[in-house]
Amino acid sequence: MGTPPQDTVVVGRIGRPHGVRGEATVEVRTDDPGARFRVGVALRTDPAGRGPLTITAARWHRDVLLLAFEGYDSREAVEALRDTLLEVPVDELPDLEDPDAFYDHQLVGLAARLPDGTPLGEVTAVRHEGAELLVVRRVDGGELLVPFVAAIVPTVDVPGGYVVVDPPEGLLDL
Repeated sequence: MGTPPQDTVVVGRIGRPHGVRGEATVEVRTDDPGARFRVGVALRTDPAGRGPLTITAARWHRDVLLLAFEGYDSREAVEALRDTLLEVPVDELPDLEDPDAFYDHQLVGLAARLPDGTPLGEVTAVRHEGAELLVVRRVDGGELLVPFVAAIVPTVDVPGGYVVVDPPEGLLDL
């Protein structure tokens, strides 16, 4: 039967090629790129058929991470990797020491509710755009971006499967 697929978490997404020697731009989706994107590290991929990819070079160009991968040494070869998600197994992630810190995969799928218990929707993603934002698919349709700060999200109960959103006036109207 084979082994069951292992839970993974996305740490990056391959973007466009950079230069002619097989480097790719990478959209970083981890708070520890230095640990995740080291030479010699093999990353799983989505789609799985494109990987695993072993990093042969890693450098920053201004504020953009550039990676090179074993077997991909031209611009054209790297173009075939565009939009590939880079993943690591969840069980390889270090434990978080801060009880108020969470990995994105722990938050996605949690029910979002108001302080009085009224269902608001489900967390479908976490965006890292300066501040962290929870993307909530609303019960009544549409999407809501919620700043992930203690004043607005006072309760995160991962074992219970929910977050409490205490929105400031007007947030639910956006």
